[in-house]
Amino acid sequence: MRLSSVFTLLFTFAVAAMLSLGAAWVAAGSVEESSESAVRTELDRDALTWADVDTNGLQVFLIGTAPTEADRFQALTAAGRVVDSARVIDQIDITDTDGITPPRFSIELLRNDNGVSMIGLLPAATDREQLVSDISRAVPDAPIADLLEVADYPVPDHWEDALDYAVSVLRVLDRSKISIEAGSVTIKGAVADEDTRRRVEADLARRAGDDVQLALEITAPRPVISPFTLRFIKDADGARFDACAAPTIEDRAAILSAAADAGLDDKVDCRLGLGTPTNDWGLAAAMGISAVDTLGGGSITFADADVALFALEGTEQALFDRVVGELENDLPDVFVIKATLPKPPSAEPEGIPEFTATRSPEGDVQLRGRINSEIARQTADSFARAAFGSATVRTTARVDETLPATWSSRVLAGLEALSRLSNGAVVVTPDALRITGNTGNQNASSEIAGVLADKLGESEEFEIEVLYQEKLDPLLGIPTPEECEAKIVEIIGERKITFEPGSATLDAATRDIMDEIAELLQLCGDIPLVIAGHTDSQGREVMNQQLSQDRAQAVVDALRNRRVLTASYEVKGYGEEQPIASNDTEEGREANRRIEFKLRRPDPIPETETTLESIEESAPTDETSEGEGAEDTSDEQN
Repeated sequence: MRLSSVFTLLFTFAVAAMLSLGAAWVAAGSVEESSESAVRTELDRDALTWADVDTNGLQVFLIGTAPTEADRFQALTAAGRVVDSARVIDQIDITDTDGITPPRFSIELLRNDNGVSMIGLLPAATDREQLVSDISRAVPDAPIADLLEVADYPVPDHWEDALDYAVSVLRVLDRSKISIEAGSVTIKGAVADEDTRRRVEADLARRAGDDVQLALEITAPRPVISPFTLRFIKDADGARFDACAAPTIEDRAAILSAAADAGLDDKVDCRLGLGTPTNDWGLAAAMGISAVDTLGGGSITFADADVALFALEGTEQALFDRVVGELENDLPDVFVIKATLPKPPSAEPEGIPEFTATRSPEGDVQLRGRINSEIARQTADSFARAAFGSATVRTTARVDETLPATWSSRVLAGLEALSRLSNGAVVVTPDALRITGNTGNQNASSEIAGVLADKLGESEEFEIEVLYQEKLDPLLGIPTPEECEAKIVEIIGERKITFEPGSATLDAATRDIMDEIAELLQLCGDIPLVIAGHTDSQGREVMNQQLSQDRAQAVVDALRNRRVLTASYEVKGYGEEQPIASNDTEEGREANRRIEFKLRRPDPIPETETTLESIEESAPTDETSEGEGAEDTSDEQN
């Protein structure tokens, strides 16, 4: 009886085990069938008909030959949407890409208050982690959203050049969109004002190398122009603007159209700005220009709501009266016009009184001619010394009390206009004021016209002949980083940057060198400069490394105290690792104790692989500055 019960129990367990195995087999088959069906349906939905599906238990195998890497990735993504991606086994081949046009690699870097976003398609050979690291150094503490996709195709020519350049300028604009393609970079952004826009555009343009095609769309809020000035002239030399300002694009188009009808052929930079006295500025300016054209020549000046019209000498009185009358009736009520028809001179008297101020290219200023009182002469001299520097001004003007009462104010207005030129002359006569010269400011003519119109009023006639020269433009004269690097070497020459013995305190004798280097670096702006410290081999290696680091930092601190922007500079202490001479002699040890200024340059890429060149922390390969060293005593170590 007991044996029968045992057999019954064993039989029951055997039957249960068989039933469990059967149920598991049926369940596994159901899972395989449902997984295979679901994946096939998802692949068909994405039109991936080249892919096939097989299952083995919980594993789902994707089989087939994908046309491209992107198609393979799409198939894996589709399968991962319906089953756990860990169950998907990739057995997909890719069609031979020889002869297949590679995709267009492009990246957009978007920077705003929320951080930096990377969107686009990246070559597989580009070091993605290094790219993220470079961006983190360029924009510290900014979150980075990596939304890039990768394709395994050859890296196109100049792709790395464009990528390196884009990352290097990412810090310049707080809000920007940088679009990168092989050999080209498009930068869109906004800055605070027009001067900043010009400076940023000049800086970005000089950073771009020959292998990068650059397109810039930098915008700035419109400046406030006061007084809001427009001056149009038509005479024997043709039609031209001395100053042109407009509140809107539409007003500018109306003004330039009227000027073209009046005979203007040259391209004009009519500034957009704020401060116009009326919304009808464009209409009023176009009317004034047309009036000058109808008169056959002359000039018209708008300074806020004051309008001064001067006809050419010899203009018929009837024509003058008709044109002026029509203009007075047509102009908006806010404008007040004063029109002048010069009378033909009778007999020119000899010895016309004249005041002349000249400014030479070297900066010397001379005041000569006549002025109407001793107080006026002292005032003009004081004004000139304040504007140009006391050491550069020489006054030889004589007092002539018969001159008009307005003579002094016209002299001061002329001197203020002259201060806006690199070199030139101002001539004041009883009937006119003439400004000529050269400048590196593209808006100088407009600014001078605004000053004269504001200081002299609408009844005064003046003439402006100002020539813009690129070589005088301080923005366009900014040296390239490589030029800055070379000029530092020239500045140091045979001299040395020295420190007090055994410390990181700069020697007082180094002050002149640091002043000259600081003056250059203020002009160079934001460049990727490495300031490296080196010692000789005497003393402990750890102490030498720390001393070299402290000395390099002391140089950066000295530059910062001289108002040099050092945010992009990197400090490195190499200790005794990189000698340039033997440490067996005092002369060699003296040479090894030095400070070096050099640009950060990317590491060379091996020919067998393609990697992202670092623009921020790659070790330079060329020594670029002469040794500037530590102390000059023979008994001091390091």
